[in-house]
Amino acid sequence: MPDKKDFVIKDKRMFAEGDEDQPIKEEAEKPLDEATADESESAAAQEEESTDYQLPEINFATFIFSLNHSVLVHLGVMDDPSTGKKVKNPPLAKQTIDILGMLEEKTQGNLTEDEEKMLKNILYDLRMIYIKEKG
Repeated sequence: MPDKKDFVIKDKRMFAEGDEDQPIKEEAEKPLDEATADESESAAAQEEESTDYQLPEINFATFIFSLNHSVLVHLGVMDDPSTGKKVKNPPLAKQTIDILGMLEEKTQGNLTEDEEKMLKNILYDLRMIYIKEKG
């Protein structure tokens, strides 16, 4: 049997905006076996943490509500869950509103009456809030 060679994983991704000018810090190179063991331990820890609360069922409505929440955070109407502070980012809010508009257009004729009304109402409300916050 030929000699088994270990693979080395190098993660060169940047995780924060504005870090482009700073050198990327790399973790010590680990053979693949050690890296997968670390990932398994991390996944087990995340699984234990996730049992503290129940996530909602994933369907069209929860997806739209998630995008709605993102817009409200970007408009500064709601606190950013990661910082607990209100921060405005109108371009990102507009982009998400445009995504919702595209979804409305592309799903036309394929939604239930309730889903169609929900999307239409959310879009109207978000557009009105956007105009108010922008002006």
